[in-house]
Amino acid sequence: MYAKTSAFETDLQELAKIAKVLSHPARLAILRLLAESKTCISGDIAEQLPLSRTTVSQHLQELKKIGLIQGEIDGLKVCYCIDYQIFDKYEALFQTFFETINTPKEQTISCV
Repeated sequence: MYAKTSAFETDLQELAKIAKVLSHPARLAILRLLAESKTCISGDIAEQLPLSRTTVSQHLQELKKIGLIQGEIDGLKVCYCIDYQIFDKYEALFQTFFETINTPKEQTISCV
C-alpha cells in the first residue's frame, strides 16, 4: 500500500513524524529523564527504566533521528541531552496545530 503523505502540507508531515516517534512511552520517559538531569549517559538511562540497554539504545536512536536529542561520545559511553532548539521548534509546530483546531470552551459542537 502506498502512503500518500506527500499530498499533505509539510508541517503536517513533520508533525506526524514527530508524533510517531513520541508515541512510545519509553521515549517520553527518556525525554523526561534527560530534562530532569540536563545530561545523561546511556547506561544510566537503562538503569532507571524497566528496559534493557539494547532497547534503550534503540529508543535513543529514534529520538536522535528526529533531532530531539544529541549524543556526544565520551570514551566508551555516549552522553545524551535534549536539543532544546529543536524541541522548541517542535513545540511551536504542535502549538500552532492545536490552535488551528481549538474551539472556544463556550462554543459546543454537537456530532449527532
